[in-house]
This record gives sequence, structure tokens and C-alpha cells, in this order.
Amino acid sequence: MRILLVEDDRDLGPVLALGLRNEAYAVDLAATCAEAEELLCANDFDVACLDLGLPDGDGMDLVRRLATDPHLRRPRRVLVLTARDAVDDRVAGLDAGADDYLVKPFSFRELAARLRALARRADEADALLEAGDLRLDTATHRAWRGERELELTAREFSMLRYLMHRQGEAVSAEELLEHVWDAQADPFTASVRVILSRLRRKLGEPGPIATVTGVGYRLEAS
Repeated sequence: MRILLVEDDRDLGPVLALGLRNEAYAVDLAATCAEAEELLCANDFDVACLDLGLPDGDGMDLVRRLATDPHLRRPRRVLVLTARDAVDDRVAGLDAGADDYLVKPFSFRELAARLRALARRADEADALLEAGDLRLDTATHRAWRGERELELTAREFSMLRYLMHRQGEAVSAEELLEHVWDAQADPFTASVRVILSRLRRKLGEPGPIATVTGVGYRLEAS
């Protein structure tokens, strides 16, 4: 899952980003509205975690614009992070288009739990993905091939989930980098090949992930 974290606190932002990356999320960090808008124009995010008090504007305006500005790619879910704890502020955030509202100070464990809940909500229509004898439950983060449960790392699970969402289609390494990693990933890295190799080994034979020469990879349902 790829997250846009918008937080101008120079101490808090990097700490939250590091913690989320340790949870195997792909995280892009922005400290201003302008930086957030630049990232939202160029990338698709599963969740945006937005602070409201930013140095160049009010994050609430950005929340509202996500629904109307054609240049911004609206994340699937929006979580507001702010010190504004008045009921009116929370109501305004939710009415503006936020899916959840977390008041500072908060524990990292609660933030992680809310992100898991938002991910389940985003995937509730297709919580159980199937491709041939592969099954993946996005709510419980479990996967099976036939009757055998697969022991996948968070990154392997994320890669398999993305390929299953796109089953039958050719997916490039760049797309995998964009959706399973974050902007810090080196586009020339072997990370995709390394994770894919481990995933293929765990899936076993016959291998359901085919290499499409010159294009990328394809998960075949049969």
C-alpha cells in the first residue's frame, strides 16, 4: 500500500515515515501543500495522511480540492492528522471528504491500526482475491495456493495483491515500483526482481507469474 504522508514537523514526519516503512508500507513524505500537490499530480496513492496546519496553506483546503481538482489524483482514502481536537473541526474534516480523523498526540500503534482499517474498507468489495488456485484475503493478510497457506512477507504480499488485482495484464517493473515501493526506491534497483524471485519460489510450480519479454510480468489465472 502506498501512502502520502503530509507532515511539516521536521522531527515527527521522518519518524512516522520510518515507522510506516518498517510496516512495509511505501511512504512519500511532504512537508507543504505545494509538495503534496506535486506528488498527487504524478502518483496514485492508496491513502493520504494529511496534517492540517501546513506552512503554505490549510490542509483542509487540500482535502476539499481532492474531490474537485482534475489535476490531483485522489487517494482511495484520506486520513486527517491534526492537533485540532474540537468537535466542529472533526466534523468539518469528515464533511470535507476525509475518511478518518486522528487527533495529535497519538500513538503510532493507533495510526497503524487505522491504516489497516482503511485498507480493509478500500478492499471490502474484493477482500478475497482469487486467481486459479491462488487465494488472497486482504482483510487478514493471508494467502493460499490450493490448500497450502503461503508464508509471505509484507512486501511479497503487497506485490502478489497488486498482480492479482491486475491478473491477466502485463505489469511493468516500473508499475510495481510505483505501487509497492515509494519514491525513495531506486528505479534501477534489483529490488523488484529480488522480491519477485522470492515470491515465485514460495508460490511453487507450476509458476503462475510469467515474464513478458520487454514489458514486465503477468499473473496467469490458469
